[in-house]
Amino acid sequence: MSSDRSAAYLLAALLTSCSLSTGSALAETTLTSAPPASFTLSNGLQIVVIPDHRTPVVTEMIWYKVGSADETPGKSGLAHFLEHLMFKGTEKHPIGEFSKTVFRVGGNENAFTSLDYTSYFQHVPREQLPTVMEFEADRMNGLILKDENVLSERDVVLEEYNMRVANSPNERLSEQIMAALYLNHPYGRPVIGWHREIEKLGREDALAFYRRFYSPNNAIVVIAGDVELPEVRALVERNFGPIPAQPAIPAQRVRPQEPEPAAPRTVTLTDPRVEQPVLHRYYLVPSATTAAAGENAALDVLAQLMGSGSNSYLYRALVVDKPLAVSASASYSSISLDPTQFAISASPKSGVSFADIEQVIDGVIADIVASPIRAEDLERVKTQLIAGAIYAQDDQAALAGWYGGALSTGLSIKDIRSWPDRIRGVTDEQVRSAAQSWLDKKRSVTGYLIKDTATAKTNAKTTTKREEKRL
Repeated sequence: MSSDRSAAYLLAALLTSCSLSTGSALAETTLTSAPPASFTLSNGLQIVVIPDHRTPVVTEMIWYKVGSADETPGKSGLAHFLEHLMFKGTEKHPIGEFSKTVFRVGGNENAFTSLDYTSYFQHVPREQLPTVMEFEADRMNGLILKDENVLSERDVVLEEYNMRVANSPNERLSEQIMAALYLNHPYGRPVIGWHREIEKLGREDALAFYRRFYSPNNAIVVIAGDVELPEVRALVERNFGPIPAQPAIPAQRVRPQEPEPAAPRTVTLTDPRVEQPVLHRYYLVPSATTAAAGENAALDVLAQLMGSGSNSYLYRALVVDKPLAVSASASYSSISLDPTQFAISASPKSGVSFADIEQVIDGVIADIVASPIRAEDLERVKTQLIAGAIYAQDDQAALAGWYGGALSTGLSIKDIRSWPDRIRGVTDEQVRSAAQSWLDKKRSVTGYLIKDTATAKTNAKTTTKREEKRL
């Protein structure tokens, strides 16, 4: 079970995971698989079926359209907390039975929470689909929570926070950057929650959240694998069809929105455990759901051009040409219900200042805005992005995640399938316009992670004294 922030952008990760350097013939290829079938039950549950008959396995994913950004203020971490508690059993299936059944048939399962959704999935032999679907439907409205299970699981979440955030300077910096980037929007709260608020979460909090958001009309079931539409329809209607809709769930999620950014912000985090200084800069930019026509694809191409791989502009400027840094990258988290982030990261070499790194970053952006992009560079990065989309089709679990993440944040099947064509159509002018409009420093928060040398020296002296006493 995971509350990894990057899980919120599963589709974007799938589409950009492939860095193939292939010929231009690939750029003439689009998504060749048949479009998935989709239907909706009378209770509002949307079903997406993606047949893939190459192997006798199936992936079931259920996506609830609720994430950390939908939590009540003061209850941060509740969506992720409930994700953990969804494994605590029902009256029909006691705690542990679901997981044991999946493992016994050689399958695997997990779940993750993000800013906009919570997802649960199983990957099993095809003949086990009726079994796991019955389990999943049962816990949609049959969850039983006992105080002893809730409190012990809260301790598990707190330990996860300590392990993944408190003990990771880089994660702590990212947490602080997000809080500074979003002045008003709930994306500024960490998915896992603030530690002091997690400590106060209890059984009634979880049950109220569960009853409010976990219902058929707030969920999408994606089935990918060795299945046919008629059999899936029959299974879904039998298992999920009797579950009533939750009429209180609004048709659209409305959240507090960000004011127009007025000034750049900076965050500095010092920690004695830091071995490698890091600079992160996040820009507030449109997501695939909120962008104007053409902007989303242009930002995808811009991120690939600036910071994906050793031929990217930032890598060449900071690592190869100067060299001032040991690494440099850029990314765009496009799959998001509300405005999202364009991120730049760099790790300076010893003796190199953050100011030197920022000067180069600003220069790269200024050059993109001012000068035409070389045709071969534009073609190369578009080819890489389209290749990622094509080869993602080779993994049924990736396909289920691809469609589920996008549909949960307001996109359509048509939007997903036309993405390669939109990438192919991105022009030099659109990329430069995106850089000029959105990579404006006043829209950014820059975070610096540096070693706290004073504390490190104090800790070293203390350790030395202890060792002397032992001797």
